[in-house]
Amino acid sequence: MKGYRIQISRALVCAVAAGLAAGAAFAVTPASTVKHHPRKKTAAVAAKTSGATAHATTVHAVSALHAKAGIVAAPPAVASSVASASATPRKKVYVQTWDEPTYKDSTSADKIDGEDLEIRKAAADALGPYNGSVVVVDPNTGRVLTIVNQPLALSGGFQPCSTVKVSVALAALREGIVKRTSPIKFYSRNSLDLTDALAYSNNYYFANLGVELGYERMNYYAHLFGYGEKAGLHIEGEQPGAFPPAPPKNGGMGMLTSFGEEISQTPLEFAALLSAVANGGTLYWMQYPRSEEDVANFQPEVKRHLDIADLIDTVKPGMKGAVDFGTARRAKQDDVILGKTGTCSEGRTHLGWFGSFNESGGRKLVVVVMLTGGRPSIGPTASGVAGDVYRRLAEENFFKTTAPLTPASILSPQICCSR
Repeated sequence: MKGYRIQISRALVCAVAAGLAAGAAFAVTPASTVKHHPRKKTAAVAAKTSGATAHATTVHAVSALHAKAGIVAAPPAVASSVASASATPRKKVYVQTWDEPTYKDSTSADKIDGEDLEIRKAAADALGPYNGSVVVVDPNTGRVLTIVNQPLALSGGFQPCSTVKVSVALAALREGIVKRTSPIKFYSRNSLDLTDALAYSNNYYFANLGVELGYERMNYYAHLFGYGEKAGLHIEGEQPGAFPPAPPKNGGMGMLTSFGEEISQTPLEFAALLSAVANGGTLYWMQYPRSEEDVANFQPEVKRHLDIADLIDTVKPGMKGAVDFGTARRAKQDDVILGKTGTCSEGRTHLGWFGSFNESGGRKLVVVVMLTGGRPSIGPTASGVAGDVYRRLAEENFFKTTAPLTPASILSPQICCSR
């Protein structure tokens, strides 16, 4: 647990640097909230007011850092801290610190023609009232089986938070910077290897890898893995994500490779990369059939082959560890699930990511969940949604059948393409 506390500390340090680099200013409640006559202010009252203002500054600073690290959603109002200095009863006032709603009907704008309705139901039921998106893909073909909340999933993308660590790990392994059992020491007594760093999503570890990689090498691998380009082939409404043209001003390479600073990732981009990890290195074009005819005529299309086949077994233990004992424990099932969480804030929006794939049964799926909104919008919550998708499908014996998907198995005769 010492290593985990160090991780949080490093996250706050990175956030401080990011805030200062961006010129962020912390709001302070004026000292005039303390009742006194300005010309008759005694030294004692002045000291109390000064101390209260300093405390208010600290409250806002810490709250801002926590929000960046995705730890606290709504700090007490500063006015309550100042009021306490004037001997009035302290009253905690919580304010909303996010712009997006936490709960909504995420299916209202979706068109389900051509989707796998069994998977669709499992994904929609698992997401429930959360504001977010669930994307489920066949990693062996690149076929998108369902997208819950299509407008959100196909939009211009969101900060990937700690999910970027999968790409960073693959890049660092290919460049020979790290091995799975190579420890990075934090202080004299603490260190983690790659497996635990992925499982616990350790920011300090991956910030160090980012500094070692440098921008040029990370930029090369990021684009190779699909960042900054459309993941889908002729998917209507899809927008590409983005990769910054230079190291972020807010924290440099350390923040880029631990929090995904200034990167914009779409759920489809992350699903495509995880599909390549799941299938041994083939980056497929994501294809989204929108009718029974499209399903019948579906043919996989390879985008490119990634030279990661010999690296996959090195990153899998960390992704399995995330589910077994790390940040994604809510996704744990009887069958083997591997994945990576991500938690951060983008502006005044809280983000929770989880990308995963299963390794049991006759069928393999990639499930990507992204949540946006308030305090529940964190990676562990997203992992719970994905775990519920796997659980619901397992209860229907989905993973026990090895029969290939066909239009007859995908579209129910009672529910076809009229909706």
